[in-house]
This record gives sequence, structure tokens and C-alpha cells, in this order.
Amino acid sequence: MNILSLFDIAVLDGTIRLAVPLLLACLAGLFSERAGIFDIGLEGKMLAAAFLAGAFAAVSGSVWVGLLAAIAGSLVLSVVHGLASITFRGNQLISGVAINFFAAGITVVIAQSWFAQGGRTPQLSGGARFEPWVFPGALTKIREIAQANFPMRVYSELLSGHTTITYIAFLAVPLTWWILFRTRFGLRLRAVGENPAAVDTAGISVVRLRYSAVLICGILCGIAGAYLSTSLQAGFTKDMTAGRGYIALAALIFAKWRPWYALGATLLFGYLQALALRPDILEKAFGVRVQVQLLDALPYILTVVILAGFVGKAIPPRAGGEPYVKER
Repeated sequence: MNILSLFDIAVLDGTIRLAVPLLLACLAGLFSERAGIFDIGLEGKMLAAAFLAGAFAAVSGSVWVGLLAAIAGSLVLSVVHGLASITFRGNQLISGVAINFFAAGITVVIAQSWFAQGGRTPQLSGGARFEPWVFPGALTKIREIAQANFPMRVYSELLSGHTTITYIAFLAVPLTWWILFRTRFGLRLRAVGENPAAVDTAGISVVRLRYSAVLICGILCGIAGAYLSTSLQAGFTKDMTAGRGYIALAALIFAKWRPWYALGATLLFGYLQALALRPDILEKAFGVRVQVQLLDALPYILTVVILAGFVGKAIPPRAGGEPYVKER
């Protein structure tokens, strides 16, 4: 047995790559739910954004056009969720589920109509994909990396060689913490999720703050979706989010609605997904061959465990899920 093989550099590198969309979606849900708007529709927004990023990048040849299209599409769905949840005071959970169903169907239909490739977009290459950043002095050849010492491998594989969105995702964690806990806007946003009546009494618009949170959520989901089709993969495929929106919600509960805890929770889920791609690592570590199907199911099993409440008491914002009706 070799337990240290569980922390192989290649597995940790995969952890980072697979955690990025989860982290962005988790932070998206964090903004929304801190303002009192539960958003089950993270999955649908990411899926729509992934399709739009892949489609527009393929047509235009520019990954930045794809990214803008992804954010725009996600924002449209966020506005729809905001209208249903905030303006018309509808059920937030039903609105989110409806967005998920809509995105799952419309992306395949439009992809088939536009490209006639079985619900896929064309393969992306060149300027239609985000290229990895190579830091100065970092090794790029597999043979050189394998022969390098440990610090150089960490520098070349874990720190260097990731795309722009990866670095944006990790920088978004301290930025989210600063916005929520060190700015007036963040204080008001958190107050809206706890006691919207008190915020309204102070002369601050509850509707404006909640819409702001929903729009921020849309932007982050758009970036997460674009990452899937233009960084992690080279194009859009049917249902490529594969439940990541729901996993992000579980990570948000696990993190108890805190940005730094969200980073740790999403890295944990990313690690489990990375292990599923390397079953030989577990065999090397424990001397037992584990079925690939079980490894694939691990992130979803952990999601169920978290949602079942086995990770301690997680108290959501008190006004979460409840529409605000202004007193006359």
C-alpha cells in the first residue's frame, strides 16, 4: 500500500480543473441565497451557458465572444428567475426546476438545428478555446515534468498550465468574501437574506438588492458554463453539466454559506471526481481494485449525505425562499 499516491500531483491537478465549475456555481448560489433567493436553477444556467459559449465560439472563432454569449444567456435565465421569484413572488424552487428542464431541452434542440451533429457543437480549437497560461520557467513536456523535483512539479502542474477562467475562479473567492463581509453592499445583501423588513424600513430597496444578487449569480454561472465547453472540454455535448449545479448546491450547504469554506468543499468534490478518472490510484494506495462505476458515483453519494444532514447543522438565511411582501 502507498497512501501517498492519493496525493499524486496529477490527481491534484485534476482536482483543480474539475473543481473550477463547481466553485463558480457555488459562489453564484452563495450570492443568491445570501440575499434570500434560493436558486435550484444553477444547473440550467450553466448548461445554457455551456451551449452558448461552445456555439458562438465555434461560429465566431473567438472564445471571448463565446464567453460573452454564455454570460448573456445565463443573465437572461437569471432575470426570468428574478421575475418569477421577486416580482411575481412565485415559488423559488419551482422556478429553478423549470429553468433546469427548459435548458436541458432547448440546448439540444437548438444545437441539432444549428449544427446537425446530434445535439453537439463542432469541436473547438485555436482561438475558440481558452489556452493555458504557462508561467515563466514552468516545464511543459510530460517527460521533463516526470523527472523534475517535487517543487518544480507543483509549480509546473498545479500553479502553471491552467486557463484564464481557472485563475478567475480562485480569485473570486477572496473577492466574494470582501464584497460580502467588508462592503456596505455586502452588509445590505446579507441583511436582506436575514430580515428584509428591517432593510426596507431603513429605506433600502429589497427588490433592487435581490435582483443584484440574482444577476451576480447569473454572471458567475455563465463563466462556469463557458469553462465547461471552452476550457475543460472542446465544445458542447448534451447534458455536459452532469449534475454539477446540484453538487454546487450541496457544497454550498456543506460550506454553510461562507466563501472560504465553499472553496474547500468544492475542492473535495473535485478531488472525488479526479479519483474517478484514476482508479489505478486507489488500487496503488490500498491494494484493492475499486469499480469505476462506484468511483463515478462518489460525488453524488456525498451530495446525498450532505443534503441528508449528516455534516452538522447548516442554518440557511432566515428569509431564504420566502418572497418579501411590503407592508402597507
